[in-house]
Amino acid sequence: MTESDDNLAALMQQSLNGDAKAYAVLLKETARLLRPFLAKRLSIGNHVDDVLQEVLISIHKARHTYDGNRPYKPWIYAIARYRLQDFLRIHYADQLHQAVDILDLENNLHEDVTESVLSYESISGEIHQLPEKQAAILQLMHQEGYTAKEVAEKLGMNESAVKVAAHRAYKLLRQRLER
Repeated sequence: MTESDDNLAALMQQSLNGDAKAYAVLLKETARLLRPFLAKRLSIGNHVDDVLQEVLISIHKARHTYDGNRPYKPWIYAIARYRLQDFLRIHYADQLHQAVDILDLENNLHEDVTESVLSYESISGEIHQLPEKQAAILQLMHQEGYTAKEVAEKLGMNESAVKVAAHRAYKLLRQRLER
């Protein structure tokens, strides 16, 4: 045993004999030893003090089981390890209960979320009410699958003019469909 172990073991024996000052020093030194041990193992930094408090309470409750013939540090580290495991088990179980099961999500989805609810066919009545050139551009681009460049060639327009007309048509459609 090291001198530190001997001092802590002596403080524990004194505290078991009723020395309150020795017990206060023992708890202070134990907390000083365990804080880095817990901080190293907890990625959740703000819980170190909570777990340390639980460890100190466990040491207090189990102090009657301490065997003075054995080193003090392994005894407290064992208690700390068990309290840490309890904390992590509870913490991650809470996170698991709050998690959403992907299978449940898939069962609740009735349609593919990547597909648009609106199609050209479902809004074709609104498209035909647009100005003639805008309606023709949308029909060629979305129903027949032409690119803006191909539509420009077919209609004898500039490609950027086709894109601007399509954008204005989308804007008009959005306004009409929102009503």
